[in-house]
Amino acid sequence: MKKDGGVSILKLDMAKNNRGGTLSRPVSVQRALSILEMEVEQINKGKYEHYMQKEIHEQPESVTTTMRGRLIRGGSSKAKTVLLGGLKYHLKTIRRSRRIVFIGCGTSCNAALAARSIVEELSGIPVTMEIASDLVDRQGPIYREDTAVFVSQLGGTADTLLALEYALENGALCVGITNTVGSEIARRTHCGVHINAGCEIGVASTKAYTSQIIVMAMLALAIGGDTLSNQARREVIIDGLVDLPCKVKEVLKLDNEIKDLAKLLIAEQSLLVFGRGYNYATALEGALKVKEVALMHSEGILAGEMKHGPLALVDANLPIAVIATRDACFSKQQSVIQQLNARKGRLIVMCTKGDAASVSVGGSCRVIEVPQVEDCLQPVVNVVPLQLLAYHLTVLRGHNVDQPRNLAKSVTTQ
Repeated sequence: MKKDGGVSILKLDMAKNNRGGTLSRPVSVQRALSILEMEVEQINKGKYEHYMQKEIHEQPESVTTTMRGRLIRGGSSKAKTVLLGGLKYHLKTIRRSRRIVFIGCGTSCNAALAARSIVEELSGIPVTMEIASDLVDRQGPIYREDTAVFVSQLGGTADTLLALEYALENGALCVGITNTVGSEIARRTHCGVHINAGCEIGVASTKAYTSQIIVMAMLALAIGGDTLSNQARREVIIDGLVDLPCKVKEVLKLDNEIKDLAKLLIAEQSLLVFGRGYNYATALEGALKVKEVALMHSEGILAGEMKHGPLALVDANLPIAVIATRDACFSKQQSVIQQLNARKGRLIVMCTKGDAASVSVGGSCRVIEVPQVEDCLQPVVNVVPLQLLAYHLTVLRGHNVDQPRNLAKSVTTQ
């Protein structure tokens, strides 16, 4: 193979074609050249011991970069809006969709779940969730009137690509949300948004997860941008997005407190995480991070399902984390805490700053206070302490935090 100016000349073996007698000719394939613009600091650990630690602490910056140039905060005569250039010519089609289907795997699927409610609320369109492998296995119905949103960090996940091929065959509008410019999902979807979270080297995704939630919240704002009835709600969310980097920076100050908590959990074999509403996805993602890197069994559970089986596991030894920040489900989560305490549960409660007294149920209950943001953005703040917990547990237990056992950064085989 000879390369010359970006052109690869493939010298094919001389062979007869199907019609016989004619020799095949050398074929020139024009390949696009991609230039990676990256600072050395992006791939160095700097002052941090591990990439995962660095990427957790980079989230105030990655969140800012994800929103840069996309939030428009006008004066009194101009409404606050969101501009997503990659969707500009397809928004009308999305608004006419029969339903929106989020498709992804692992952490990307959790991010889509975290954003599902706000997309439904602002768009008025039914939103469903599909795990990519399951959609392909059962050949679930995808229609021409659907918008299929494919969420992936690197944009090359095998199961997600198979689901994309299936959706394209069925005529759906396909939207890509990835962190990698030029990835296969970015190239094959009709339109999309890059999350611009920056280089993520650690296998366990952290900053890409929070940036994915933000992009999907902005997607909801863009889809619902032509509706006057929810204008006030949209403007409050945009203000919340602007303030979000400061809130994430504030919650990162809990690092030492989370490390002390991790020391109490070193020898544990299991951890349950209860969430509800917007934070059911936070429970799933927090549990996933613990099992990914700390190699400790952990399970995220919908709090509304507590009495349908999981309550049987509760005793004085099993650590249970409950996410009970201020939102529409707060009073229900208070009830969950009381019921778990009545069964002698060993509780770790995450609550909004100032709510410690209303959620604490005794000396055995550990409370983590986080700043309050708009309810649909709270998962971005709430997941950070769980990321830190997974990180410190892994280091204290002596495991490789950046390269967990049996896992790779991109899943390229089924």
